[in-house]
Order: sequence, then structure tokens, then C-alpha cells
Amino acid sequence: MREIFADPVRSNVLWADIESLFKALGGEISQGNGSRVRVYLNHVRAVFHRPHPEKETDKGALKSVRRFLMEAGIEPEKEKQ
Repeated sequence: MREIFADPVRSNVLWADIESLFKALGGEISQGNGSRVRVYLNHVRAVFHRPHPEKETDKGALKSVRRFLMEAGIEPEKEKQ
């Protein structure tokens, strides 16, 4: 979660880790056509493209994942100082 919401946006987050997070949060994942992945979490739906041949998610896709998580009511806890 920290890597997804890190600033500046990272370009080395593995897509497999993002899918694992979706599942851990109670999301449902199904395969779409080609590299498309459908995700349903907290009554919010999204479609993402699984990166290939790379395993890392690019910055643009990571921003989309952030937006999806926030729409689904998921945000990282604020660090206590």
C-alpha cells in the first residue's frame, strides 16, 4: 500500500503485488480479453491492463490504481509523527 501511494510515483511496483493487495482487501479479480484484468472492490469496478512483457506497473497505471482504491474507500493510514 505504501508503494502505491508513495510520492513521487514509483515505476517499480510489481503488478502481482497489486493484484495480491486487491485480493487481501476483499476484491474480486477476473480475467478479461487479452491483458485486461477486471477488479471489483467495495462496489467499485475497474479494468486494468496487466503489464507485459514487464512485470512492473508504469507510473500512469499506478496512478489509476490509486484512484480506484480511493474511489473504493481505501487509503493508506497517515503516518504518526
